Amino acid sequence: MLIEISVLLGFGCLSGVTTVLFGFGGGFITVPVVYAFALAGPDTALGAMHVAVATSTAVMVVNAGSATFAQLRTGRLRRDYLWPIIAFIGLGAVLGSFAATAADESVLRWLFVTYLALTIVDSVVRKGFVSRRDDTRPRALGGITTTAGGTGIGAVASFLGVGGSVLTVPLMRRKGLPMADATALANPLSLPVAVIGTAVYAFAATGVSSGASHLGYIDLVAAGALLCGSLPAIAVTRRVVGRIPDRAHAIAYLALLGAALVAIVVS
Repeated sequence: MLIEISVLLGFGCLSGVTTVLFGFGGGFITVPVVYAFALAGPDTALGAMHVAVATSTAVMVVNAGSATFAQLRTGRLRRDYLWPIIAFIGLGAVLGSFAATAADESVLRWLFVTYLALTIVDSVVRKGFVSRRDDTRPRALGGITTTAGGTGIGAVASFLGVGGSVLTVPLMRRKGLPMADATALANPLSLPVAVIGTAVYAFAATGVSSGASHLGYIDLVAAGALLCGSLPAIAVTRRVVGRIPDRAHAIAYLALLGAALVAIVVS
């Protein structure tokens, strides 16, 4: 148990760093590590992937909320890119969360892998993600992007327990925003997914004994250890946002997605 807690603390620190720098909220870091531990423990009764996704979503509430608060003073949280798409993301999150609780364990895992792989390929192939001209003017979100796109982002993100940054960051990049602004916006846009998903997962594990260390599918011990590592890391990392060159920031984002893809496939 001590080794497990130590590992979770370390990955919690990493999730805090990625929350601020990439808007991940922790999902791509926490899902693989919680999944690996759940496979070797009693969580197999609940479903290791369901526990990993639910725990990741619960951690995301705190991480994304803390990072959003830290970004408020930077001026990067532009209202025209937050509203009304955040409301449609919340709508999609309701649909995706309920669908995830009924999904087969293996289906959930391979959808997660496919989601990561397609995102990486799209970001590399599509112009404007890795390289952005300094004179690029940000473009407004269209009506279809806001409504249908927002609902789709919420549904996919809550279904896989990954917040939504993998969809919102590329979206904001295609609209011409710098990486610092795109990743900053990803945190408040992840909040409806995290809050709604956590509420659903907390009460969804009916008919299965989850034990005192669980709230529904959520592993409270793992979530606590991850947060003990992530919150101090968020407080420190917020000081360096905006100092990283835009191209390097984008490449690092894709590299981290690749690492998460490898981790979940191997585990």
